[in-house]
Amino acid sequence: MSREPIAAAAVVGGAASVQVGAAIGATIFPLVGTGGVVALRQAFAAVALLAVARPRRRDLTWRSVRPALLLGLVLVSMNLALYGAVERIGLGLAVTLEFLGPLALALAGSRRRLDLLCAAMAGLGVVLLTGSVPGIDPVGVLLALVAAASWAAYIVLSRRAGRTLPGVQGTALASLLAAVVTSPLLVVAIVGLAPDELLHVAVIGLATGILSSAIPYSIDLLVLRRMPQQLFSVLQSVQPAAAALAGLVVLGQALAAWQLVGLGLISLGNVIAVSRRTGAAGAPAPAPPRRPIADT
Repeated sequence: MSREPIAAAAVVGGAASVQVGAAIGATIFPLVGTGGVVALRQAFAAVALLAVARPRRRDLTWRSVRPALLLGLVLVSMNLALYGAVERIGLGLAVTLEFLGPLALALAGSRRRLDLLCAAMAGLGVVLLTGSVPGIDPVGVLLALVAAASWAAYIVLSRRAGRTLPGVQGTALASLLAAVVTSPLLVVAIVGLAPDELLHVAVIGLATGILSSAIPYSIDLLVLRRMPQQLFSVLQSVQPAAAALAGLVVLGQALAAWQLVGLGLISLGNVIAVSRRTGAAGAPAPAPPRRPIADT
C-alpha cells in the first residue's frame, strides 16, 4: 500500500492542528490580550522545539545562527499581526488573507499568462473577502496583510536557516528568540490574574503551542521524507479552509457566502501556481515551510 495517501492525510491533519490551536488560543484574548497569547505560544513552542532539536554548541557560529535570529524576529511580527487580525476580523478571514504571502512569493517575477490569471483570481478573492461584507475592520485587514508579508519572509528565512543549521535547529532557535522578545508581553499579561485564571491561561497556552507548532512541525519533518515537495505545497492550500472551519466550530465565527467563494479562489490560485511552477521547471518546487500559527 502506498504511503502517499497516509502522508497527505497527515499534512491535512497538521493543517487542522495549526488552526485549531489558533482558535483555542483566541479564546483567552479577554484575559491576556493578543500579545499575551503570542507570548504564551512562543514560550511553549520554544520549549517543545528545543527539546526535539537539541542544538549542538559546535554548530552555533554567528554565520550559521544569523538567519535563525532574523527568522525569530519575523515570527514575532507575523504572530502579533495575525492574532491582532484574528481578534478584529476572525480566524478564517485573517488566515486566508495571510495566505497571500506564500502565494505572492510563488508568483513573484512571473509573467506567464496562467500565473497572471492566478494573481487575478487571488485579487478577486480579496475583493470578495473584504468587500462583500459591510463594516469590515480595515485595521484587521491591514494586520492580516502584514502577517502575509511576514509569512513570505518566514519562507525565505526558513530556507536559509535550514541550509546553515541541521534538522529543525534553526526553527528552534528562532522560536527561542521570539519567546525572549515577547516575554515582557507575557509578564504584563499574567500580572493580576487570579490563580484559577492563571492555570486556565497556562493550559490554553500549552495547547496552543503544542497544536500550532510542535505537532505540525513533527508531521512536516516525517512527511517531507516520503512526499514530493510539490504535493506538500499544494496541500498547504487547505490552511484557509481549515482556519474557516476552526473559527466556526471553536469560536462561532462564520464567513458569508461570497467570502467563502473568495477563500476558494485564493486557495485554487495557489494550487495552480505551485503546480504550474513545478511543471515549468521540470522538477519539484520547494515546499513553503508551515508558518507557526496558524502556524497558524
